[in-house]
Amino acid sequence: MPLLNYRHTFLLLLLLVLLAGCSERKLETPVTLKGDIFGTFYQVTLADPITAERRDTLQDGILDELEAVDASMSTYRDDAELVAFNQAPVGEWQTLSAPLIEVLALARAVGEASNGAFDVTVGDLVNLWSFGPEARPEEVPGDALIEQRLAEVGMQTLELDVDDNRARRLKDVFVDLSGVAKGYATDRVAAYLDEAGMDNYLVNLGGEVKVAGHRDGDSEAWRIGVEVPQDGQPRAEHVLELDAISVATSGDYRHYFETDGRRYSHTIDPRTGRPIRHQLASVTVLAPSNARADAWATAMTVLGEREGMRLALRHDLAVLMLVRQGEGWQSLASPAFTARFGEDRIKRMGIEIVNSADRLPSPGDEAP
Repeated sequence: MPLLNYRHTFLLLLLLVLLAGCSERKLETPVTLKGDIFGTFYQVTLADPITAERRDTLQDGILDELEAVDASMSTYRDDAELVAFNQAPVGEWQTLSAPLIEVLALARAVGEASNGAFDVTVGDLVNLWSFGPEARPEEVPGDALIEQRLAEVGMQTLELDVDDNRARRLKDVFVDLSGVAKGYATDRVAAYLDEAGMDNYLVNLGGEVKVAGHRDGDSEAWRIGVEVPQDGQPRAEHVLELDAISVATSGDYRHYFETDGRRYSHTIDPRTGRPIRHQLASVTVLAPSNARADAWATAMTVLGEREGMRLALRHDLAVLMLVRQGEGWQSLASPAFTARFGEDRIKRMGIEIVNSADRLPSPGDEAP
């Protein structure tokens, strides 16, 4: 073989070796994957050493998980499974996917445990108040129309057959899973990362968070901030160090409209058909399941500080509440939340530990 061909062969082999080395080179950690979904953002931070090729594979897998939940549970997509269910004839059983049945069953369980404060059949009322897919110019609906739609609401209008993966609406209700679907999607992404062998990660889906391992892959805890609005801008009121837990926060200060000097929250009380009115600004719930934490945070936001904390005590839930107090904030923690971080640390953070909800104001005592 001519010497020139030997040189060409050698250079080709060297190039292949170099390219293989580049593809196997580990990226500097942490690696961040991000994008948009559900009308909000997602950001996944990975502290495990991975290659660029592995990063791209994980990015595709994460998007597949998120898009599967969106295709199933969105109320904004005409082709979504939930939209088809909402349009199906009343009284007829519909076969649904296992994930959708799972979320509906979870919603029913939290709805019953919260005495109806969490109710996914509230969609028509959400739409009426301009916070759903049928959003219209911001205005206060009339009492008669509110009462008309309220009469149709209730989890008793939704019948589930979990064993056979089917459900039916007994009235023409609009099922809205916005209070739990993001949490479920967060769980799905975390489960995918677990199956992919990732040990150290943080999943943040529009403020719903799930963590595993450590932020440096060794011993440094993941940190998240619990926000409150300050001069119209969110700021971290408390910084929490987390390990192997989910965090969901529900608040009334991000989505609202104002008419005639009064603010109307996006959170609708399914028992009254009207936006909530109390001093509870946000609720943060810690739980292994982000879907469950998400649903409970929504329920407690509806209930207000007294009734919400009473349920947290009854069900041993890890809950942090931020309550308006004049120009500032009062922070309240349940015993289960305190146990996770330690009593001394909770007190150093200026958080009051609540062992009885009786002294807290009830909804309407001091409406914003």
